[in-house]
Order: sequence, then structure tokens, then C-alpha cells
Amino acid sequence: MLAAGAFSAIQARSVFAQSDAAPPASPPSPPLAPPAPPAPVDLDALRPRVSALLEDARRLETLETVIATRNGETLAERAYGNSSLTGSANIKSASKCVVSALVGIAIDKGLLEGVDQRIETVLRSEFPANPDPRLSKITIDHLLSMRSGLDRMSGPNYGRWVASRNWTRFALAADFVDEPGGGMLYSTASTHLLSVILTKVSGKPTMALAREWLEPLDGFRIGSWHRDPQGYYLGGNQMAMTPRSLHAFGELYRRGGVTEDGTRLISEAWIRESWIRRTNSVFNGDGYGYAWFLKEMGGEQVNYAWGYGGQMLYITPSLGLTVAMTSNEAAPSARTGYRDELHGLMTRIIETVRT
Repeated sequence: MLAAGAFSAIQARSVFAQSDAAPPASPPSPPLAPPAPPAPVDLDALRPRVSALLEDARRLETLETVIATRNGETLAERAYGNSSLTGSANIKSASKCVVSALVGIAIDKGLLEGVDQRIETVLRSEFPANPDPRLSKITIDHLLSMRSGLDRMSGPNYGRWVASRNWTRFALAADFVDEPGGGMLYSTASTHLLSVILTKVSGKPTMALAREWLEPLDGFRIGSWHRDPQGYYLGGNQMAMTPRSLHAFGELYRRGGVTEDGTRLISEAWIRESWIRRTNSVFNGDGYGYAWFLKEMGGEQVNYAWGYGGQMLYITPSLGLTVAMTSNEAAPSARTGYRDELHGLMTRIIETVRT
């Protein structure tokens, strides 16, 4: 659970920064659904059907691996071509969910006050001279939900941003194209600022925090991870992880933040808050929480991480499903329709499990 009083303090102040641009407070969130009970069907009968779906998915040329489990039991898994379930993969923006988890743990440990803490309390020394007063209104919540109001450092601006001498200051000096707490402006700079904040408040590199806080999870490990010119780890991109490690991270969330042996790493409250819709994606209209996309598939609520090229992590709490997929990191997934094909595969897995 969160440190004594930490999450209640968040609730008392509301998860949103109280500014003119803040959206209305969300209604009280329901308790996180417990992991689904053991499957009422014969898993030995279900596995061949899911395996057949993964075999058919071989037609997706850029798909590299799939791991599908229900309540921790393997349904089917595949590695296509020369890929491997234990080989390193760049999970791209799916890593934003890892950064979100670290923020939740930092709040739990009292290193951060809560999601409504204003970032100037940590990053004021990185602000430009004569900053736009709206910088002082940006909160942790705004960064997690991509609603800072600052111009995006993804898409066409990504190259300029990573070519700059100081990624933190470049991002904070960007023009405001919306108000803090306004619409979604998907930007890797937002999660990178969270990585910088985590390092500043803890005195440790973000990689060290991930190893200390998440590697007690069996099977979880981050390999290489890019850093900016100042040495801060790139929050939200360029993170190497095996498909099995990505799946293990998903299982941690499906279980409500505890390891298989019952050790709590992330509070259940944080996972619940992460899966509440804060805004809608400008890409596809799906809901967006704290680095997680939210979508109905096959009649079930699915929370998913999405990285460029088709690095996917799907969790369907109602059915106990965790599905990890990795793909060719160099091939786009949105404009080609490939991401929708992966959603279709996940939908068929859900429908197969339900029947």
C-alpha cells in the first residue's frame, strides 16, 4: 500500500492540479478488480485454440513474438522468424508504463508529494529565463497523462529535441499550444521530465530505481537504456527488454502490484488510478490514463501499452489475461493499420477465452 496517508492526501487534494484549466474531478474510482478466478474451462482444451490464433498471426510480417497467459498460466506463445522470447527488444513507448510505475512507487515512498505536485518544486532550476507563468501550473498528473500544454517532443519535433544539448531545458522552453490540464499532447518529453524528476528527488539514476524497486519481480529486467547528454535516462523510449520481461511487468499489474509470491511492489491504489481515463488519445480516440491506453475489445475492458512499431502489452483484468507482443521496431504501426491488426489479434484471443 502507499506510505501512511500518502494516497489519502492525494485524494483529498484531488488527482488533478487545481487550476482554471483543470478538468472536473473524476468520480470516486471503484476498487481494482481482483485477478480473475481460475478459468472455469479446461485449459488443455483452450490452449490449442489460442495456439491456432498465434499460428495464423504468422501472416503479420513484422510481428516477432507473442506471449499469452490467463491467471498466470500459459495459453500459447510464439517467436516468429529469427526472433526469440528471451532476446532483447526495444519496447519503445511501452516503456512509458514503466516510468509511470516508478512515479507511483516514488509517491508511495514519500519522495514525491503526489500527482498534483507542481513540477517547478523539482525542476525550477531548469526553467528558462523569464519563463511562461503557465510552467508553474504543470503538475506530475499533467506529465503522466500528456496534458502539460507544452508543444510535443514526439513526431516531427522528436529529432530536434534529441539533437539538442539539454533535453530537459529544451522541453521546458517549448511553446504552449494548450493550457496545462487541457487536451492530450502526446510527447516523450513529458515522461522524460518524469525520469529527470525521479532522479533529482531520489539522488539515484532512474535505471537504479527500476532495478531496486522492480527487479524483485521474477523475470523482470531492463537491459540497455538510452540517456540524454546530462546522463538522465530517457523516460519513455529506447528501453531494451525481453518479451518475457515485458510480460512479467504486465503480470505484476494484473495481480494488482504484487509478485507471484505476494510481495507488494506497486500499490493497488496506483494501478487503479493509472487505469482511469484522464483524456482521449488524439491518435485513435482511446482513453488514456497514466501512460496506459484504455479500450474495449471483445466486450471487455483492456488496458494496454503501445510502443512504436507494435510493441504491445495488453491486460484484461476481468479475464485474467496478460498478452505481450513485440514487433519490428523500425516499421510504423499506426498509419499502416498494423496496430489495428494487433488489436484484432487481441480481440480474437479475448473472444476465444470467453467462449
